[in-house]
Amino acid sequence: QVQLVESGGGLVQPGGSLRLSCAASGFSLANHVIGWFRQAPGKEREGISFINNGDHHTYYVDSVKGRFSISRDNAKNTGYLQMDNLEPDDTAVYYCATGPVATILSAYYRYWGQGTQVTVAP
Repeated sequence: QVQLVESGGGLVQPGGSLRLSCAASGFSLANHVIGWFRQAPGKEREGISFINNGDHHTYYVDSVKGRFSISRDNAKNTGYLQMDNLEPDDTAVYYCATGPVATILSAYYRYWGQGTQVTVAP
């Protein structure tokens, strides 16, 4: 059974850090692009970062560039999103997804996790 499970979300103060994990089972992440997306209350889901499977090329949207870092450990079949200097506007449900194309567009991602809540508040 193909499954992606995110973990690591929670409540953090502004300026704090969280590390999200995306554990895959039922298939190998090694041949897939890993993307991270988020959906804030009342807003559409947005892609924020991806990491390619071959050359591990990474991409970040401007709003998280310099604060977030995406990585992967194919041996552990897991992807990660390190989030530093968090801001209240980062509050959202965060999703990981995998697909064959290195893009921030969600339509190209086939498998999705259930999401993990990140709340940034004093």
